[in-house]
Amino acid sequence: MTLLDKIATVLLAVGGMELFAWSMHKYVMHGWGWAWHRDHHEPHHNVLERNDLFAVVFGSIVVALFIIGYYWSERLWWAAMGITVYGAIYAFIHDGLVHQRLFKWTPKHGYAKRLVQAHRLHHATIGKEGGVSFGFVVARDPARLKAELKRQREAGTAVVRPASVD
Repeated sequence: MTLLDKIATVLLAVGGMELFAWSMHKYVMHGWGWAWHRDHHEPHHNVLERNDLFAVVFGSIVVALFIIGYYWSERLWWAAMGITVYGAIYAFIHDGLVHQRLFKWTPKHGYAKRLVQAHRLHHATIGKEGGVSFGFVVARDPARLKAELKRQREAGTAVVRPASVD
């Protein structure tokens, strides 16, 4: 593989991971995997969450991809590298910036503020039904997310904390 092929593979994997993460979050974590994800949406003072088991599972899969890639497919190895880069971005944004599990900083403007607002609106629902902003790096306009939550509350498709959308 050329250097350009390696960079392209990493970038495609990073981009693809946002789509994968959105799907996993919406349909697995807020679906049949809710038993593991629930504690992430409930107040607690634990250092670890049952939700962290998802990182163990996904991390194990990536380790397997690195091993398989090392022996059989250089492109797969570089794709695993892209998945790892996405994982680092996710940890920094989601665990660090949004939930302040790694550091304390509240952005006052820019895209970082938008990411925090979007994810806080994701946590505005009670339970696994409904919700908005299932991605981790791409954040829609918070005003649109609030409007969507209000629509879901009025339609009865989600239980939304009233202060979140008013």
